[in-house]
Amino acid sequence: MDIDIWLKLGLASLLGFIIGLERELRKKPIGLKTCFVLAVSSCVLTIVSIESAYLFEKTDGLVMDPLRLAAQIVTGVGFIGAGVILRRNNDVISGLTTAAMLWGASGLGIAVGAGFFYESIIGALFILIGVEMVPFLMKWIGPKSLRMKENKLRIVIEDNQILTDIIKEIKQKKINIKHVRVKDTKEGLYQLDLRIMVDEKRYTTDVYYEIHSICGVVNVDLEG
Repeated sequence: MDIDIWLKLGLASLLGFIIGLERELRKKPIGLKTCFVLAVSSCVLTIVSIESAYLFEKTDGLVMDPLRLAAQIVTGVGFIGAGVILRRNNDVISGLTTAAMLWGASGLGIAVGAGFFYESIIGALFILIGVEMVPFLMKWIGPKSLRMKENKLRIVIEDNQILTDIIKEIKQKKINIKHVRVKDTKEGLYQLDLRIMVDEKRYTTDVYYEIHSICGVVNVDLEG
């Protein structure tokens, strides 16, 4: 067997392993094994697509596209990536980065299979820098909003309280409110459903106690 094929499959395996390991360490639904298999499979299909275009004789003016089979890989991977994109009960979309990493592992496999070794290595390096280092740096040098985390808050308030004053008091505790929903309870109390933004270094328990200390607040349900 041509040593070039071993080199391509070996490099695709390594890059798929690195991409998958990053997701595995973050406890994401698609991890090491999935990215490994996808990178190697994409590499194999790209090799087959290119080699078959030059291996078989061209008859009756029929010319094969060397990358026609490889071009379909991207479409197929899109369906797999859609399976990891979830909408959580607090209206937050998760899994987009994992889906993108999955698509990236496939792209690296295609690049290796087509013989672009240096490009694939540099591409993998930039992917890891973009996922791991850039968000960390942006939290320090970027806008303040990047250092905030979103929580879902539900509080029950006594019926003799003014809701506007409660909201103002929450804001005074350096808690930004993005969304407010007011609801009456069967017990005659008020229920406020809020989406709040707080500094990511702030403990969820500290936010809980601060809100619970507000006069008129009966019950606090905080999801971090």
